[in-house]
Parts: sequence; structure tokens; C-alpha cells
Amino acid sequence: MKIVIAGGTGFIGRALASASAAAGDEVVVLSRRPSLGAPKTVVWDGASTGSWQQALEGADAVVNLSGESVAEARWNEPRKKLLISSRLNATRALVAALSAAKQRPKVFLSSSAVGYYGDRGDELLDESSKPGSDFLSKLCQDWEKEARVAEPLGVRTVVLRTGIVLAQGGGALSKMLPIFKTGFGGPLGNGGQWMSWIALEDLVGLIRHAVVREVSGPLNGTAPNPAVNKDFSRALGRALGRPALLPAPAFALRLALGEMAGMLLGGQRALPKRLLETGYSFKRPDLESALRSIIG
Repeated sequence: MKIVIAGGTGFIGRALASASAAAGDEVVVLSRRPSLGAPKTVVWDGASTGSWQQALEGADAVVNLSGESVAEARWNEPRKKLLISSRLNATRALVAALSAAKQRPKVFLSSSAVGYYGDRGDELLDESSKPGSDFLSKLCQDWEKEARVAEPLGVRTVVLRTGIVLAQGGGALSKMLPIFKTGFGGPLGNGGQWMSWIALEDLVGLIRHAVVREVSGPLNGTAPNPAVNKDFSRALGRALGRPALLPAPAFALRLALGEMAGMLLGGQRALPKRLLETGYSFKRPDLESALRSIIG
């Protein structure tokens, strides 16, 4: 199988490229910042069509993981514009390349996030649930809309609404571990907000699963057992052998992070209903065992 990964030098992209290469697939990475040791890399600007389009010819799958991190910086207006443009422009360019290809790829899998649903309290959410109305939700809705332009081209299209990805060396856990290792970790706000999480190995596994299965439309990329923030904090503390009792007050988070604090103080109780219906078997469905495995 030939798989093209846009954003393949990022945290998730590197893991997907490595697993795909290990399975014997031909892997082509599209990246604005090529790195040593990566599979075959084609440089693109992440925003416009160009000579990189040739990489898509005859591919079995194109996976779109492009987009600036939502957690890297405070959401001022320039940052919000960058979060939007890095996702929408890259997706438009990929769909334009799909349209122009003489031998179109069979499947286009494009990232989204459970932020699509907005802050929904204790409500159980699956892929049929309505979207929210905050900044992240609107961003995800626009992102998915751009990806689904590929559907009329006859390309099977999947939008993957990913939760919090857990692994060493990147993602949310890399920001949490230094604090929790000192014993100063704890719940955010009142700790009652839901966290839809997934181990990186399962995220990679379900992407590869969705590529080969006849599935299309939205998929929740989350483990089947979401946890509230205070339980997540306790489980992480136990995995590290540290207390996890010191809360980060909501007012302090809002003062420090502004609008971005809503992402930490709100949450989604998202379930991978469609993914389970397609027969995917999770390697790490339980939070405590997932954290212990990751931390080692």
C-alpha cells in the first residue's frame, strides 16, 4: 500500500509513518520542515498546489494531519488566524491535488477533533451528535467541511475527531509529566470535565484500520472509556507514584490562558461508536493501564 501523510513529521505523523513502513507500506511524507531519518519526504508549503502533487498519483491513501498545535500559545487574534489557516489551507490544497490527480487515491482521511462537539458536560456523544458553537467547534466544522469536498470526487473520505493523544515524547502528556513528577499535579478547575483520550498506538492503529475498511464520514478517535479530569489526574499520579491533589483554580487558568482556558475547563464525553461497529479492537481501552504502559 502507498500512503501519503501530510504533516508526517509531527508527533502523530511520525508514529503513523513508522508503523506503516514497518508493515511494508510505501510511505511518502509531505512536510514544510523535513527531518533527518524520516521516510521519503516531499516538501510542500501546506497551503498551495505545486510539484508535490505528483506524490499523490496512484496512492492508496492520503492522510491529512496538518495544522498548528492548539495548545502551543495563547489564543490572540493572530494565533487564532494561524490555527484556522494552517488547517483549512492545507486541506484545500490536498483536495485540489486529489481533484487534479490522473489516478486518484482511494481514500482521504483528514484530522478533526472532539472539540467539534463543544463543551457538553456529561452528555454522551457519538458521531451523530450535534456540533458546538465555540471557537474550536467552529474551527473543526470548517475543517471537516473542506475535507468533505473530496467526496464528490469519488474518493472515500473519513474525518477523524481525535481526543487527547497520550504518549511519551509529545502531545498533552509531555506537558503534564514534568508537573506531575514533582508532586504538584492535580485537577484543573473542579476536575469534573470529561477528557476523551486515546493512546497513540491506538490512534495509529485506527487510522490504518479506517484506511483499509469501507468506512467513511466522521469517526471519533477516542478510547471507549473517557474519564473526568480529576480521575485522570489521580490515575496519572498513581502511574508515577506521586500525589495528584493540588488543583489549578479555574480563575488562574483563565487569567493565564485567556480563551484557551475553555479547552481545559470544558470537555467532551465522546465514544467511538462507529469505530467499534467496524470491528476495531483497542489495545489500550483502559486509562490506568494505558498510562502505566506509556510511562513504563
